[in-house]
Amino acid sequence: MTASSIPWVHRERPGLGGGVTVRRTAMSAVAEVETAHHAASLAARDMATWSNFRISPDAALLPELDTIAARVDDLTRNNGIAAGAERTFVDNVIGPRVRCKPNPDRIALGRSAEWVAEWSQQVESLFGSYFDTDWFDAGLRYNGHVSTRLLARTIAATGEGLALPLYTKRNGSRWNTCIQLVDPARLSNPNGSADTSTLRGGVEIDAVTTAAVAYHIRKSHPGDAFSLRSAFSAGAWERIPAYQAFGRRRVIHVYESERVGQTRGKSIVAAVARQFKMLDKYAVEQVRLAVLNSLVFGALETPLDQQSIVEMMGGAGADGLDDPSAAFAAYQSAINEWRVQMRGGAIIPMPPGTNLKPFAPNNQNAASFEQFFRTVLKQVGAGLNIGYELTSKDFSQSNYSSARAALLEAWRYFLSVRQFLVDHWLDPIFDLWFEEAVQRGLIPDCTPDDYYPNQRAWTRCNWTFAGRGWVDPLKEALAAKARMDGNISTMADECAEQGRDWREQLEQMARENALADELGLPRPHVANPRIAAAEIAADTKLAVAGND
Repeated sequence: MTASSIPWVHRERPGLGGGVTVRRTAMSAVAEVETAHHAASLAARDMATWSNFRISPDAALLPELDTIAARVDDLTRNNGIAAGAERTFVDNVIGPRVRCKPNPDRIALGRSAEWVAEWSQQVESLFGSYFDTDWFDAGLRYNGHVSTRLLARTIAATGEGLALPLYTKRNGSRWNTCIQLVDPARLSNPNGSADTSTLRGGVEIDAVTTAAVAYHIRKSHPGDAFSLRSAFSAGAWERIPAYQAFGRRRVIHVYESERVGQTRGKSIVAAVARQFKMLDKYAVEQVRLAVLNSLVFGALETPLDQQSIVEMMGGAGADGLDDPSAAFAAYQSAINEWRVQMRGGAIIPMPPGTNLKPFAPNNQNAASFEQFFRTVLKQVGAGLNIGYELTSKDFSQSNYSSARAALLEAWRYFLSVRQFLVDHWLDPIFDLWFEEAVQRGLIPDCTPDDYYPNQRAWTRCNWTFAGRGWVDPLKEALAAKARMDGNISTMADECAEQGRDWREQLEQMARENALADELGLPRPHVANPRIAAAEIAADTKLAVAGND
């Protein structure tokens, strides 16, 4: 072997001249990453043990779906933060009520704006007689608002919602259409059969289009202990077609796909379930340790050895006839029986030869507990898409700007979920009800011949959810006024953002003004002149100064 073949010796590099040498090491012969993309490296130390392979979304999810759902259920039952996050999701996405505002496509229907305004109010009132009553639910437990909240809660926990639209005559009900909510756990392959290309997770799909053809729903919940008493209900499934022969929907399956070809939904908590559980264990242990530490007030210490104690107790005399062990046992008994009644200003008598040393545990983890807890909750909040502030309900670390930014980021997520529920839950329900109302001749100016060729134009509607609320009412009210004065927003937009109906707002204002006139009082609602941009800016600066 020549010196030039040894990689770690000095050698002259050709072309540099002047005796310039380059020191090469054996490590330079092997690149840290051997691939064009670091994510594909098998040689890098931090990537070498990361082995995985590509599988379909159903192959990744369906075998583990029940385990994920069961663990998320356990979290929401026993973890306050997880339960609070679920409720925060429902309260912000749905709120207390959901309002339907029919908004037919007047261009497609060839109608005037005046006709649309009058027709929409009539249909809204008619729909309220269905959606606002317990006749909405097949089990007569919930109205449409509560059912929507329950579906949203189910989606938060399991990633999907399931409902069966029924058409049945019931005494006392004006409408035959009703909705039966179903726990997604009941959607499964009959008798636990393996998934196939056309039957996955209880959903029967078309081999060519992959559209859902039918749903196999168990007659009882798999975890229902009462179902075990009936062999029929415990092991029986019902195949329900996705649509009836004439096109009416029979199943509403609501879930958001993460990948193409996904048949079932996945809980959003699944990505952070591990952090949730670890944080839960850590918090429980810290609380347990704090409780144990609080049970110990102090310890009695003595510098005396056994011989000194025996002599102090009068044992082991000069004649050696006294029993030293008996004297020591008497001392121990006196210590064990020592009790103190704590009172204000009391002088505590101590046992002979003892000192009271307060118990001061050295718990280093307690000092960093809050910081660790906050750090993990930030990861959890990011995974849930609602942020740390809403997950923990802690705004102490935020000023107005950062709090508003966090709320706006979460609000974008809530708006996307709202639109998803409108498209896949609320609009289908309105369509089902509207079809029955048309068939019964209850919709003004709309017959079956008018409806079926133009269904979407007749059933188009807007849904109003709970208002977003205000962080700083003054600044945000001024901003709303500025948007309206600048013609970039309308009263309908601003009222809808706060969960109100602009028509009802104007009608109520008119009633209040009329009553004030009748009583001889100043009108509470007077048309104000437009606020100049300079005035808004000045008021906003004052508000900011007051808050900061």
